[in-house]
Amino acid sequence: MEAIINISGIQFRVKENDKIYVPKLKAEVGSIINLDKILMVFDNNQVHIGRPYLEGKSVQAKVLSHIKDEKILVFHKKRRNDYKKLRGHRQHLTRILIEKIN
Repeated sequence: MEAIINISGIQFRVKENDKIYVPKLKAEVGSIINLDKILMVFDNNQVHIGRPYLEGKSVQAKVLSHIKDEKILVFHKKRRNDYKKLRGHRQHLTRILIEKIN
């Protein structure tokens, strides 16, 4: 069984026992969260499509850790003006384990 879920405006295709990185969630490490924005479920030979979300379906996930992604460097330059600016950014992520698709 597979599902397409929406977390913080980003869509993920998940199966049970998948470990994925999602934008940071407000949940404690080790807690169980219920994700109810299910767009589509693939169950053997059947496909259930939501409009926009499926009602009565949910995905149960466990929060494994909160981390920071790799640094992304942003460089701005204007030629012949001696203008240069270098900035870095690290996105906050949450690693979750998909336990069950209900």
